[in-house]
Parts: sequence; C-alpha cells; structure tokens
Amino acid sequence: MADISGLCERYYEERLELFPFEAAQAGDMRFNDRFPIDISDSYRSKLKAFFEKYKKQLNDIPAAQVDEKDKISYDLLNWECDNALEELALPLNLMPLNQFDAMHLKLPQLGSGAGIQPFKTPKDYDNWLNRASGFSAWADTAILNMKRGIEKGIVLPKALAIKVLPQLKDVIKPAEKSIFWNPVKDFPKDFDAAEKKRLSTAFKNLIDNEINPAYSRLAQFIEKDYIPHSRETSGISAIPQGSEIYRHFVKMWTTTTSSPDEIFELGQREVERIKAEMEKVKAEVGFKGDIKAFFAHVNKLPELHPYTQDAQAIEGFKKIHERMQPQLLQLFDLVPKTAFEIRQTEAFREASASAEYNQGAPDGSRPGIFYCPVLNPRDYNTFQDEALFLHEAIPGHHYQCSLQSENTDLPKFRRFLWYGAYGEGWALYTESLGKELGLYTNPYQYFGRLGMEMHRAIRLVIDVGMHHKGWTREQAIQYSLENEAETEQNTIAEIERYMAIPGQALSYKVGQLKILEMRNKAAAELANSFDIRKFHNETLKSGCLTLALYEKTINDWIAAEKKNRK
Repeated sequence: MADISGLCERYYEERLELFPFEAAQAGDMRFNDRFPIDISDSYRSKLKAFFEKYKKQLNDIPAAQVDEKDKISYDLLNWECDNALEELALPLNLMPLNQFDAMHLKLPQLGSGAGIQPFKTPKDYDNWLNRASGFSAWADTAILNMKRGIEKGIVLPKALAIKVLPQLKDVIKPAEKSIFWNPVKDFPKDFDAAEKKRLSTAFKNLIDNEINPAYSRLAQFIEKDYIPHSRETSGISAIPQGSEIYRHFVKMWTTTTSSPDEIFELGQREVERIKAEMEKVKAEVGFKGDIKAFFAHVNKLPELHPYTQDAQAIEGFKKIHERMQPQLLQLFDLVPKTAFEIRQTEAFREASASAEYNQGAPDGSRPGIFYCPVLNPRDYNTFQDEALFLHEAIPGHHYQCSLQSENTDLPKFRRFLWYGAYGEGWALYTESLGKELGLYTNPYQYFGRLGMEMHRAIRLVIDVGMHHKGWTREQAIQYSLENEAETEQNTIAEIERYMAIPGQALSYKVGQLKILEMRNKAAAELANSFDIRKFHNETLKSGCLTLALYEKTINDWIAAEKKNRK
C-alpha cells in the first residue's frame, strides 16, 4: 500500500516553512522570525512549485494502492493542491489590502502581545524584531502590486479603499504609545535590566524607523494614488478575470460544485422560510405592525440595551456560558482540553470587525479566544448574544477547532485544516441547539437566533447578487435592511465585508444545511437508536472535510450503526 501518511507528513512540514504564520497558529514556533513576502511574484512561484510537486506525487499513486483509512487524507490533499494552484493562477496579489482581512490588520495583532506571537523569552522578542522588520518590504511590494493593479483595472471598490485609510493612519503613533510597544510595557519579570534596555531600544527603532514609515507610505499611496483610481462598482466580476475569480471562490468556500445561480435561488427560498418563522415570534410577543416595523422595534427595545460599560457586554457572554454548561454533556461527550477566553476586540480594528473566534494552541500555550466588538455599550443590542455565543464560542468554533487540533489520530495537516463550508456550517448548525442547551427561553433571544440564520440566508442572495449579478452596494444594503433586524451601520459593515472577501459569506448556510440534512437522515434511519452525541462525535471526529466527504462519512456511520443493530 502507498505511504499516504508519510506523504502527508512531508507536505505538512514543508508547508509550515512556506506559511510561518500558519505554523504559529498551530502552535509550532520554529519559524516565528520569518515574514514571507507572500504577495510577490517570486514567492508565488515558489508556492506553485510546492503544490505542483505534491500534486504530481499524489497522481503517481494508483487509486488501488490507497488504503481505506488513508482515503480521506488522499482526497483532501488532492483538494488542497488543486485549490491552491487554481488560486495562484489568479491575480489576487494585485489587491493585497482591504478593510476586513489583510496584513496591515494582522501585524498589530501579532505585535501586540495578545495574539499568536509569543513574548515570553528574549528569543521570542528577537524573533519578533526579525519578523516585523520584513513588513517594510511587504508594504513596498504591496504598493508596487497595487500600481500594477491600477494599470490592469484590478482594484478595490472605492467604498473599501476609503475604509483602509484610517486603519493605516490609526496605527502610526510614537513608539511609547504604539500597540507594538505593548510587549515592552509587559516585559516578563525575569528579564534583567540590560536585556530590557537592549530590547526597548530595538523596539523603539523598529517602530519609529521601520513600522511607522511603512504604514505612512501605504497610507500616502492609498490616499493620493489608490483611492482616486479605485472603482465605483461593488462586485468582483467587474474587474478583469472577475467572473473566473468568483467561480473559484464559490467552489473554495462552499467545497461544492454549486453554481452561483443555484446558490442565489437557495438563498431566496431560505429567506422566505425564515421570515415565516419570524412572523410567529412577532405574533407571540403581540406586536401588531409588519415585520420591518418589528425589526425597528427590536433594535430600539430598552430591555435589549442594558449596558452602559464595555465590560458588561463581555460579562453577559460569561453568564450565557454558565447557563448552558449543565446541558452540554447531554449533547456532547467529547469536550476540548484547550482553554477558552472571552475578550473585547482591540480598539484599532473594532470599528470594522465582526465577532470572531481565534483558535487556541493544542499544547495549551494559547487559549481559544472569542472576540466581540462593543464600540458604544449603550447602543449594544443583546438580542443575538445567545446565538452568537453558540456560534463563535461553545459548542461552535471552540469545540470544532479545538477537538480537531487536539486529535492526534489525524495527520498533522488535517489537524489544522480549515474549510469554510464545514467549519462555519458547523458553527451555524450549533445555533439551532440553543433550546436543547437551556437557552432561547426569551422570545427575543429566539428571534435573535432566527435573525442570525436570516443573516446567513441573506448572504447567499447578496454575495451572488453583487459578485455575479451586478448588484450595487446600495442594492445589497437595501435588501438586508428589508429582511433583517440589523442597524444600518452594522449592515454597511457587513456588505463591505462581502465586497472584500467574495464567496466567504456563502459557506455558512451551505454547510449548515448539509449538517442538518445528515442529522435528519440519521435520526430517520436509526430511529430509536439515534444518539445525538454519537452523531456529533461522527461529525467532529474527522476534522474539516469537504461537504461531499462529510456526507460520505455520515452515510458510512449510519450503515455501520444499522449493521450493528442486527
């Protein structure tokens, strides 16, 4: 039989060197001093050669030589290589910045001391000094790439480019006031005076002479050159190769062969179904107006705006966790070892951020973190908090990501693999478990859950609408406001997120519907012997899968369970 496990191990080890931030996320700190210029043509050529090599090695293995236990790993590695090579053929590096997910936002998280970059030893500090010094070259490459993008018409929508500018300017501060100074303010107690002085001097030099000038160059270019040349259109299909780019992202984020039009129609059906459920809640609370008036009512209801301080919002999530804790073991008998924390999103990115989960390290060196932006606590609406906690924290992303990374039975590359349709689909599926976990006892919290599901259904319509059907940003905003209880400010931030990362928003609903489909199938076919804990075990035990592979694993489990009953 072919040595698939050995091939996977070699792939993973070589991959970590090429993706050192990914290595740190997985708890492997060997490459913490590296900053690859991953948007450069030369680096992309190196990546192309890497994926082509492993694709060839996979193709050289006859299918008959692949052991059944290795088949999933074989198929996933094939998918990884195909997807990466397809993406590297597209000119995505000509748009290296956006307001939602780009290096100018990641660098402060890394350098703040609160992210995946450790600051525990002098070597950790020196690693960061070496790593961060690479940002200057990355920024210059980004400017050159954006100039090439301007020449080719491959540029951001103006609405997004405008949002990038204050993000860049906000980072530029004198060393002692910079977010990059935090590790100096928080030196470990065992550092001696000479070490502190050396590192303080080096950090000041890094911030004043490398990081700040790089951010200044980017800001100046964005303001003077890029914004005037950015586009008025909203969707990716408006740029050269845009339709090809979008088809790639649809396939990548959904892990299916569904067409944009099929996804658009699915979204419309789901919007109507969920709207009918919302009408039931409206009737339950005795509201007499139409559904749009009910959205406005929910947004303004005083009892859903109980906070006056940021910390109260974070404390509210901790109380949700306490309430659901006793019921968790009725649905799950696999519990992660990785620690878990709730934190407010950092100020420098809070205005453009959504609630999110940052994965912990399987060795226990870093907890899983649920980040929540609060902004103005008096404006904070709690009606979706229970569903939000289930999705981003427990048993959503924290359970799925932690159990996967802790599972030493999986090849290493699969322990840290991520597919949006499976990962986000799981998190959205867990929102439906609220009543079983002792939540949603208040009709407004249940409406919040429906609101979050509606939000994901709307995404199917809007994402395809903008990137495939030519919708404008304003059309997308209006569609959202008509179908969900979001404020205009939040809606604009969400629409601009979809503009920045085409296709990502499709993954949630497509994945959730597949998991619900397989749960319903298992419950129907196994009847009285169906055990929800076993279903959750089977869903989680193989880590992230394409939806086709996930469906096969559940079908195989159902067949095995039936056989065991005889």
